Amino acid sequence: MDLSGKVGREIGAGTWLGYPSGMSLFLTIALVHIVALITPGPDFFFVSQLAASRSRREALAGVIGIALGVAVWAALALLGLHVLLQRLAWLERGIAILGGAYLCWMGFQMLRAAWRAKPDAVAPTVDVRGSSPWKALVRGLATNLANPKAAIYFASIFSAFVGDEMTGGARWGLWAMITLETALWFAVVAGIFALPAMRRGYVRASRWIDGGAGAIFSLFGLYLIFGRRAA
Repeated sequence: MDLSGKVGREIGAGTWLGYPSGMSLFLTIALVHIVALITPGPDFFFVSQLAASRSRREALAGVIGIALGVAVWAALALLGLHVLLQRLAWLERGIAILGGAYLCWMGFQMLRAAWRAKPDAVAPTVDVRGSSPWKALVRGLATNLANPKAAIYFASIFSAFVGDEMTGGARWGLWAMITLETALWFAVVAGIFALPAMRRGYVRASRWIDGGAGAIFSLFGLYLIFGRRAA
């Protein structure tokens, strides 16, 4: 049974606000997306490391950057970018290589900081000198945009649950929900890792945390560069 087509016809008829089928569509996509958000990835490690090592304000700016990146990928998926990426494999590979190189660069910076850190630096303080919410926002945006496979991810969600006859208003309602859900989730992550206890733990184990985060970023970057082509 073509459930997505049925939901799409009902939404396209302008009834999605008043019927359970429309609400169930939004709830289903929200559930799928929160599962994807909970799964650790570059965005999660970026926010958690930033919140534990810098100021809460800077961490929330990074969250805004990530949410903007999600908004871009989701919008492009709605506009059909995934079709272009699938047909022009060189374009997808080019974006993936650039994104992978950026993640590898971030990973290298973290690994270098971990290597240079003094083992006896255990004072429970967080250095916020040179803190720049704007730079954190840009880094968050770049971290999210570094993975072009996000466009394929959003396209797969929309193609699985959204019918062709869904109204433009409903489609952009889903886009707004996904963007807001992303911002709220990572704001919670930032709030947790900005707690004094979490920061003290970070200071005590900063070399291992920064080194681990750097290795993870580097592995993600290498996967994007050398991973198989998108189908």
